[in-house]
Amino acid sequence: MSLDEVMVTKAIVEGYLESFLENTEVEAALVGAGPANLVAAKCLAEANIKTVLFEKRLSVGGGLWGGGMMFPRIVVQQAATRILEEYGIRYHEHFKGYYVANSIETVAKLTAGAIDAGAQIVNLVTVEDVMIREQDRVVGLVINWTAAEMAQIHVDPLCIRARYVIDGTGHEASVCRVVARKIPGAIIG
Repeated sequence: MSLDEVMVTKAIVEGYLESFLENTEVEAALVGAGPANLVAAKCLAEANIKTVLFEKRLSVGGGLWGGGMMFPRIVVQQAATRILEEYGIRYHEHFKGYYVANSIETVAKLTAGAIDAGAQIVNLVTVEDVMIREQDRVVGLVINWTAAEMAQIHVDPLCIRARYVIDGTGHEASVCRVVARKIPGAIIG
């Protein structure tokens, strides 16, 4: 039996489009697939909340991959060990109250946890804007391919309707900045 390249292409495109179209209306749209949003996505999906994460990069996990100065280790305090335990992430106490875990194992297991709970992850998608309706309420996202942004070309974006939007972009706070620009004096929380 030979591999038919066209069938492989159709399987990839049709499979992606089916998933994408199913997620154009969600309860929770999370922007940024770093560790905080991966944990949030798992919690939301486990509560039967239709959840999708949008990550602008190829890989998820944010800066966690690099650990400390590109040494693949992270340090957490006692309160965070419950998360490590919940996901089966191995760790050990290095100094009293400070625990060390492998950053690569952490990203892999946080990602698997979110996916296994039913959250969807869409990578290589940038959030350009937010949709605001209903008395200054954020009701969705305006998205585009990250490649289009990088190439500085204009292609029309697409929209995702969401009951709730969570900005997990870290220091960037890109979604919060857009909301603050569009609704001066908005209370963001």
